[in-house]
Amino acid sequence: MVVGDASLEIDILVIGGGPGGYVAAIRAAQLGKRVIIADRDKWGGVCLNVGCIPSKALIQAAHQLEAMRHAERFGILADNVRADFAKVQEYKESVVNRMSRGVEALLKANGVQMFNGEAMFINEREARLFNDREAPRYRFEHCIIATGSRPVELKGFPFGGRILSSTEALSLREVPERLAVIGGGYIGVELGQMFAKFGAKVTILEATDSILPGFEPDLSRLVAKRLAQSGAEIVTGAKALGAEQSDREVAVTYEAGGKTEKVTADYLLVTVGRRPNTDGDFGLELAGVKTNDRGLIEVDGQCRTSNPHIFAIGDVVPGPALAHKASYEGKTAAEAIAGLPSKVDYRCIPAVVFADPECASVGFTEKEAQEKGFDPVAARFPYGANGRAVTLGDAEGFVKLVADRNTGLLLGAHIAGAEASNLISEFALAIEMGATAEDLALTIHPHPTLGEMAMDAAELVLGHPIHVPPAKS
Repeated sequence: MVVGDASLEIDILVIGGGPGGYVAAIRAAQLGKRVIIADRDKWGGVCLNVGCIPSKALIQAAHQLEAMRHAERFGILADNVRADFAKVQEYKESVVNRMSRGVEALLKANGVQMFNGEAMFINEREARLFNDREAPRYRFEHCIIATGSRPVELKGFPFGGRILSSTEALSLREVPERLAVIGGGYIGVELGQMFAKFGAKVTILEATDSILPGFEPDLSRLVAKRLAQSGAEIVTGAKALGAEQSDREVAVTYEAGGKTEKVTADYLLVTVGRRPNTDGDFGLELAGVKTNDRGLIEVDGQCRTSNPHIFAIGDVVPGPALAHKASYEGKTAAEAIAGLPSKVDYRCIPAVVFADPECASVGFTEKEAQEKGFDPVAARFPYGANGRAVTLGDAEGFVKLVADRNTGLLLGAHIAGAEASNLISEFALAIEMGATAEDLALTIHPHPTLGEMAMDAAELVLGHPIHVPPAKS
């Protein structure tokens, strides 16, 4: 600590340079605020450096490998196709570095001051920033906490050696022959399937009765089918009991179906959720910021905490730990600080799993719609009836729409299939704008495209499908 130093004045202090923090900082600067952002690591946060972006780079490489191995169905003969995983990692790192430099350039272009180091609150209006070289103290008019989260460490499975979090798994220099995964959520499925495509023998242990428990069962079943085709084994209803590791392998003991079993692997990947970065010497108590029993910061509809001068966004507040949610909250918080009437509205937050096939959802399921008082009607349009999907050689999957029977109002969309991550945005916009199934059906979509399935699924909801046979009465 530095004794007797004066505080520097700043309009907004942003703590955390991830997709929530850097977006908040840029938006606040655009609104005329003097902003400083602090982060101890590379700009872009967990998502860009050890999460969303590097995982998708590796997943895309795995897709390329698989596509080349199955190119014969298109009349393309490719012999002796193999992967140099060290080169794959180089590609991943080049993507990450490019994107991180891009975030830094955007911050500079918008006049945001940047500080590489830690932050700690001194009181309700002041915080100290510090690194090995300096420790300035700032008095802020407002502060935005965007410190993100870290992987949950299970008791009995401490990270280290051959027990990995997603961070370490993304940096492996070679493909393990055997990989065990605890947790069949989106991270476990994405990384498990990626390594399976590169040739690893993967075993996924999931405590519930299906993988991807947050998604509709039909989506989960299709992903499980593809995982099995990749040679992965899925054990549901599995309770992990403990692990023993040596220099070369790790043995995981688990209970399933009333029996105690064991799986041995080169590495164990633990993906059972994430914990908010609100603990340690951060000083939230000194700042008068309240957290709940899970360590999440309590906020109002404008992301304002119990301290009216401090806002919080992203993984440190309740809701799904999604980068796009954090960015959305970052813009909301910055605009609220600037006096704009911005408020969060979580009806249209899409969720995507970059598995094979991709899965994406937005809005309500049928069950949720019914619980909300609607009279839902649902329809599924198959990828196999779409010309573009057939030409891609990837015609397995479906687009499912949920609408209100009385008004036609679109309530939800759920997709399993190629490019689901891109297709879901049209439905998010439709729900946001209060569109009906008829609105989608009357929107002219270009042919041949996967996007046509939005129109076709809407026509199916309305009862007059063109590209699938009508339902038998």
